[in-house]
Amino acid sequence: MKKALLVISFGTSYAETREKNIESCEKQLAAAFPGRDFFRAFTSGMIIRKLKERDNLHINNPEEALRHLHEQGYEDVAIQSLHVINGDEYEKIVGQVEKYRPFFRYLRVGKPLLSSFEDYSQLIDALHFQMPELKADERVVFMGHGATHHAFSAYACLDHMMTNSGFPGRVGAVESYPEIDLIIKGLKAENVRKVHLMPLMLVAGDHAINDMASDEEDSWKTQLEQAGIEATAWLQGMGENNMIRQMFVEHLAQTMDNGE
Repeated sequence: MKKALLVISFGTSYAETREKNIESCEKQLAAAFPGRDFFRAFTSGMIIRKLKERDNLHINNPEEALRHLHEQGYEDVAIQSLHVINGDEYEKIVGQVEKYRPFFRYLRVGKPLLSSFEDYSQLIDALHFQMPELKADERVVFMGHGATHHAFSAYACLDHMMTNSGFPGRVGAVESYPEIDLIIKGLKAENVRKVHLMPLMLVAGDHAINDMASDEEDSWKTQLEQAGIEATAWLQGMGENNMIRQMFVEHLAQTMDNGE
């Protein structure tokens, strides 16, 4: 029986960050499941089109990848999403998988990064591993993407767990709650002098470069500095963190063990 591993991410148009983050996750997953042929898919149509037009690089979307695997005679497909929350993008993947389920003997999907209480605790431990040494009046602020989907609450939950456990970090979101204004208010109440900004995203792409780290008027770095808090940005996606990459491996292994 032909077996495949399909790794699905939102994607990125930045070659260097793709290599450091997405490809690092893919390689770790492929090494953990050596009996399977590896395949990739991106969910972002915009990024797929940009890579094709700019670099002549063709990457399948999930439906194209599943169709290709069926045509190539694969019967057992293990899929791992590299998404952070159980939001719109992940639900879209699940819907597409159900559409193609009749064409395969086995078709399993590993869950996103934050899918259980244990995941939140494990992620906090992993993030601590990548943080710089902090002084008493310093904090790390992690930038999440945010969502209109009800899963946006994952960011507030992670922020609450960090605060409740005494972890020297806060979590905000670009496109939903908790907003940066709320985070700044909390930092000022704690008399925080300096903040280290880090993406709570698989890759350090447009949001990290422009919305977090730039000198533009509405960037998080600028807003923090205007509030009297020194800010240093770290352009490091979570895919560069070995402990986070391993979480994706464990999610797929759990799905395979449960026969889901």
